[in-house]
Amino acid sequence: MTDVSAGTLAEMLDERQHLLEIALWMFGSESTADRIVQETYRRWYALDDEERAGIAVPRAWLTRVAGGICLELLAAPGPLPGPGTAGAPSPAAPAPRPQPARRPAHQQARPDQGMLVRHDRVARRFAAACDLGDTAALRAVLAADAIVVSDGGGKLRAPVRPIYGADAVARFVTSLLAGRPGTEVAVESVNGRTGLVLRQAGRAVAVVGVSVAETEITAVWIVLNPDKLQRWHRP
Repeated sequence: MTDVSAGTLAEMLDERQHLLEIALWMFGSESTADRIVQETYRRWYALDDEERAGIAVPRAWLTRVAGGICLELLAAPGPLPGPGTAGAPSPAAPAPRPQPARRPAHQQARPDQGMLVRHDRVARRFAAACDLGDTAALRAVLAADAIVVSDGGGKLRAPVRPIYGADAVARFVTSLLAGRPGTEVAVESVNGRTGLVLRQAGRAVAVVGVSVAETEITAVWIVLNPDKLQRWHRP
């Protein structure tokens, strides 16, 4: 079961800020507060699917856990335990996929210009649908077996498993990116190809890359991890 119920991007960002404010109020240190929030989300993902489904109000649960971690630190000063060192273990990282041997730089093939043009055209259709929150338009640009993978880095309550199928991907992307007051959606180069960057007050909150085959998107890659978004911030 995929944790699609994590909420919209706006809700997740607000939830994280809420937890940070609790920790900052207790300790006054941004680095300590960030570690507390990361540990809070680690404990969330240490639960199994059934346990998470049984939590009626995740934000309330996370608030209690964050407060408990603060009290633990106050009672026994010391470094916050790293992932897997306390409580249930963190979810195992997926096994790395075999990578083909890289050819010397001068022998590597460059992307065909026509392919880049097609990619740009399809990616812009996807971006327009995302900006409008149009699930039907998103579904139309996705391949039947499309997949979406998102990365919160343990710092947002983002889904940890891939989501498969055009219908499910379209619903998830619409849900994630809906309700974004004050969010700028920009079409930019992501890893050398057309992608999408979402910003609030100049700060990147999500970067979206896509894989394209012919006229359809086969994969959507969403980065939500704040640590990986710093270079995308704008004044």
